Amino acid sequence: VDETGTRRYVVVGTAGHIDHGKSALVEALTGTDPDRLKEEKSRGITIDLGFAHLDAGETQLAFVDVPGHERFVKNMLAGASGIDGVLLVVAADESVMPQTREHFDICRLLDVKRGVVALTKADLVDAETLALVRLETEELLLGSFLDKAPMVAVSSKTGEGVSDVRHALVGMAAQASGRETAGFVRLPIDRSFSVKGFGTVVTGTLVSGRVTVDSTLRLLPAGRDIKIRGLQVHGEPRKLAVSGQRVAANLSGVEVSEVARGDTVVSPGRFETTRRLDVSLHLLPSARRLRHGARVRFHQGTSEVLGRVALGPIVGDPSVTVDAPSELQSNGRAFARVRLEAPAILTRGDRFILRAYSPPLTIAGGYVIDPQPPSGGLRTAAGRARLLQLQVGATSDDRAGQEQAVQLLVEERGLTGLSICELYTRWGLGQETAEALVARMEALGALRRIGELLVATGALAEVGERLVSMVTAFHAQDPLSEGVPREELRERLFRRAGAAVFDAVLDRLVDDDRLVARDRVALAGHEVVLSPEERRVSDAALTLLRGAGLSPPAPAAVAARLDCDPAVLDRVLLLLVRRRELTRVGTLVFDRHALERLAAEVRTLNTGAEPTRLDVATFKDRYEISRKFAIPLLEYLDRERVTRRVGQQRIVL
Repeated sequence: VDETGTRRYVVVGTAGHIDHGKSALVEALTGTDPDRLKEEKSRGITIDLGFAHLDAGETQLAFVDVPGHERFVKNMLAGASGIDGVLLVVAADESVMPQTREHFDICRLLDVKRGVVALTKADLVDAETLALVRLETEELLLGSFLDKAPMVAVSSKTGEGVSDVRHALVGMAAQASGRETAGFVRLPIDRSFSVKGFGTVVTGTLVSGRVTVDSTLRLLPAGRDIKIRGLQVHGEPRKLAVSGQRVAANLSGVEVSEVARGDTVVSPGRFETTRRLDVSLHLLPSARRLRHGARVRFHQGTSEVLGRVALGPIVGDPSVTVDAPSELQSNGRAFARVRLEAPAILTRGDRFILRAYSPPLTIAGGYVIDPQPPSGGLRTAAGRARLLQLQVGATSDDRAGQEQAVQLLVEERGLTGLSICELYTRWGLGQETAEALVARMEALGALRRIGELLVATGALAEVGERLVSMVTAFHAQDPLSEGVPREELRERLFRRAGAAVFDAVLDRLVDDDRLVARDRVALAGHEVVLSPEERRVSDAALTLLRGAGLSPPAPAAVAARLDCDPAVLDRVLLLLVRRRELTRVGTLVFDRHALERLAAEVRTLNTGAEPTRLDVATFKDRYEISRKFAIPLLEYLDRERVTRRVGQQRIVL
């Protein structure tokens, strides 16, 4: 449906054997010949994808006409991605043929939901032959998504039945469910070319998101930023395109030689490429077997990438086993890991097709369970259990399955968290679906949303207890401390997590009256209580050091003068420094107020246009101190940006 909600846009792909009249029927329906290549005209067959549009009032049909020859099935696969329905064509003078079956298998593996069947060239056969072809076609489609689909006899040459096919397609379009238009842009490219005066143009079916003129997007896998100069939707100029529509986009920032079928236009910074994915696959009955480690052609969207298949456990086997087959038998189903030889852009639930490396026959298909799985194989109990948990809801709207999968993913991330953006891009959930799911799981206490991160409540609770234990141990070791520095806690417990996660855990513990947090973190109710001896040493040391001004005795001398244990003095001095009564400069401890007065006085020395310069001798004479105190005091002034050292002098700033 378009942005106004008043017009339905539906993409229809053709399917069928070579020379069964797919292109002729599209031309009869739309008035547009989809064969655009000179070679197609001369040979009378479709080689690459062709496109045409049919305006049917409130419904706009976009046709993707695919080649029927077995040599061009990879082009057919590029065209079949993103379609809402299929127009399966069977010639009445030939009936069901090899590519009829292969195209039909591909549509089933891609989970196409609806379609119309056209028995073409009906003018070339008698009624008895037509009835026989109808029976053979019905036998092929029995039990499939096309079992009850309209089946129309038609002649593109005479026009008989064309209006009936058109009517059936409009009826099919009315059943097509609308796609969620929110989310991030993902436009697999099925065609690229250059238009004089405009530059690079790409076409494709917009899988998700909204594209506007002048928006900046990214071309993957190249990683190039591009700008949308112009848009056409189903052949008409537009300022906006939404998911589910056929789009032609005029790009700037990239040459046509730098764009190819299989590339994808996406929202910047939202999608990542992958070379490793976990899948559920189904081997066709027509395929004899698939060996573990076999090299295959992996087709998804408009792309074709070579890769190898590592078989995992058999799908549906209820036993908890680590065994996986060395080969998958005909019509079998199994989990598998696919390792690609080139990067691909995938999300959870994406449908794919596998073709043999040689000869390139369609052998299997399935859906992506995890587009970026962690390292480690599937032939282990843990790997199998993970896939079983993730596969539930991977291709459906099963709420419990989606919650189960998201819970696993969030728990795997620990305190790092799972970005909610990944639920849209990597895990294939629509924005509205993802937001509702997160809100529901947060209400159930399964996870917590911290900004744009999702973190398991169990992980937050566990690290919260560790944080409290660390603060408790710190107090036991240093009872005179007012607490652990915040940054020390974050570095030790939250190194891989963002500051927002640390703050969220700490804030919750503060709200629960378990901790107090400022620059330092302490147990709630913690007070620094000095023993009588510590109190005596504290008062005496503070009096002594305040009286010493800029020439304080060393700590060892202070301990001797106060006749106290040096360890007790060290604890007391640390407390007084933390309370900002004293300031440590190197090995010496000064009265903080004396240092502040010194800094203020030095700043007043600048009275002329040129800054005042000080050397060590001038400084110690001016303040009547020895070199032992002058050097650390000048370094203190440098640190406080009161002075700056230049050679053997200081410049007053």
